[in-house]
Amino acid sequence: MTAEASRQPHAVAANCVFDGAVAHRDAAVIIIGDRIECIVQRAELPAGLPVYELPKRAWLVPGFIDIQVNGGGDALLNDAPTAETMRKIVVAHRRFGTTALLPTLISDSPVKMSAAIAAVDELSVDPSVLGIHLEGPFLSLEKAGVHDPRYIRHPTAEDLELITAQRRGVTLVTLAPEQVPPDFIGELTRAGVRVALGHSMATYAQTREAIAGGLTGFTHLFNAMRGLDSREPGPIAAALERADVWYGLIVDGVHVAPAMLRLALRGRGRPILVTDAMPPVGGTSATFTLNGRKIFAREGRCAREDGRLAGTCLDMATAIRNCVRSLDVPLTEALRFASVNPAEFLGMADKIGRLAPGWRADMVAIDPQTVEVHRTWVAGASE
Repeated sequence: MTAEASRQPHAVAANCVFDGAVAHRDAAVIIIGDRIECIVQRAELPAGLPVYELPKRAWLVPGFIDIQVNGGGDALLNDAPTAETMRKIVVAHRRFGTTALLPTLISDSPVKMSAAIAAVDELSVDPSVLGIHLEGPFLSLEKAGVHDPRYIRHPTAEDLELITAQRRGVTLVTLAPEQVPPDFIGELTRAGVRVALGHSMATYAQTREAIAGGLTGFTHLFNAMRGLDSREPGPIAAALERADVWYGLIVDGVHVAPAMLRLALRGRGRPILVTDAMPPVGGTSATFTLNGRKIFAREGRCAREDGRLAGTCLDMATAIRNCVRSLDVPLTEALRFASVNPAEFLGMADKIGRLAPGWRADMVAIDPQTVEVHRTWVAGASE
């Protein structure tokens, strides 16, 4: 359906419409413009209304939201933090059901940070770009991972001004609480910035203090952070014991063992599926360069020649499939981890993440057995 046609009232019908909470059998979503008007039984559809019928077995579900996307379609945001790069990334991930995302800039220079932030404003007409995720550079050198140590630093007054300036969309900052000044997290959150802990050696006490200051997220839980220990539980324990935080999980079969992921799912915090995707997702090349080092996508993993992991070649549909098959999570719950929960974390739960009247018509048609994506709609339009 073209963007022009999508402005006319129309419907998408399916044997199952999962709205993010309830599965509606033999139902349809009526769309007017870029919004959902209502969900009705298929038999109640108005006569003459154009209806797109999904394949018999397909489900219609909320569009997937990915808050950590470094690249896709052979493009890496750090290489060229521009609106064009973001468009390439969006297109690459849309085929896997991701209807909204945060382009993610790995620790880099202040010039690149400014450029990436400015690029978001250039994309005001693209509903898929929700804002920007700055993963660093205020991180722990001890837990830098593949982040370039040359760029890891303490924040300055200029950084604070840049990050907190009023702009379009959501700004998410991943930082190490032990590496920033007192009340830095508070200053960010009071300005509306979302803050997550990542690449950190924070203690349990430091993490609790950061949460009290406004931190609500944990970037790729377990990876690149102090581990659980009997006498120093660190950030992981702090995340699992609270109901008012969200944590990203990379379910690719490489980054975290299934037993640890199942432990996270038993915690009180709210899980979010993330891809931490790199250029090979939706691209044609199995190699790319990060910080001057060649990265290889092989056998489901992205890594340097020395074996150090460098993001993933994971897409969101595969993450959901892995969640169901490897972690024994019901499909409806896995779908919530990729839609409802990230929308709540970003403060956008009244706009996206569900199929409900007034919500943006971001939808995905999937096979419930394989989680293969049949079709994707963004703001009511399918490409």
